[in-house]
Amino acid sequence: MKIAVTGKGGVGKTTLTATMAMVLAERGYTVVAVDADPDANLASALGVSPREAAGITPIADMRDLVTERTGAQPGAFGSFFRMNPRVDDLPERLSLPARGVRLMVMGTVKQGAGGCVCPESVLLRTLVRHLLLRSQEAVILDMEAGIEHLGRATASGVDVMLVVVEPGARSARTALAIRALADDIGIERLMVVVNKAGARERADLEALLGGMQIIGELPYSEAVRRADLREEAPFDVAPEYVTAVRGVVDELVRLVGVRDCSSRIRSETTGEG
Repeated sequence: MKIAVTGKGGVGKTTLTATMAMVLAERGYTVVAVDADPDANLASALGVSPREAAGITPIADMRDLVTERTGAQPGAFGSFFRMNPRVDDLPERLSLPARGVRLMVMGTVKQGAGGCVCPESVLLRTLVRHLLLRSQEAVILDMEAGIEHLGRATASGVDVMLVVVEPGARSARTALAIRALADDIGIERLMVVVNKAGARERADLEALLGGMQIIGELPYSEAVRRADLREEAPFDVAPEYVTAVRGVVDELVRLVGVRDCSSRIRSETTGEG
């Protein structure tokens, strides 16, 4: 299962990404959670301690690695570099184990003059494409609202794109813009998760979303808010929220057609089947 989670800033996509990753891990999936948002906070939502999170170096900032794999130094102008660098060993080398999930922090290309075709962006794009198209794990990407950098070659590896929407016209307009971008690059399954909306607000959102498929609703949770303040994993302290996320995962498994692998793992462990 390959899932990209996006939405307007502040709508709760990182909290949903982390909780979905932990729900999948408890069901027996091998899960890679990818922080592809420049405002990287996925480690905190997975319960990684602030000290350990502070020690994570985003892959885009690993200058020696970028140079080794692409043949060009970050920020170099007028240089040639490999457009298909080797990345197959990086998920194992650069992921941080976190509560049964492997976390990868991509980072972002900070140099504005570098453009979108530079050694760092090529390495990141190739790595994401490898995770989506070749990796056998469940992969969940916590993304920023703009998804153009996925590209057509990568989009074919995404089983579903989840757009997190809060009550409000601005959040809905962001979802509609994401739908247009997803159509442009060939993402076929685009679904919505509504966060912190009541029944009346959901009806208003449905009208604003123009027929986009809503597959789940997440409650407002004071426990989630406190977990954010304390840099704790909502999975540990917000049972009502986690129950709702389990419902989203159940719906994804039903709609996307991916089987729960817990029975396979039990048979491998016990010799049954």
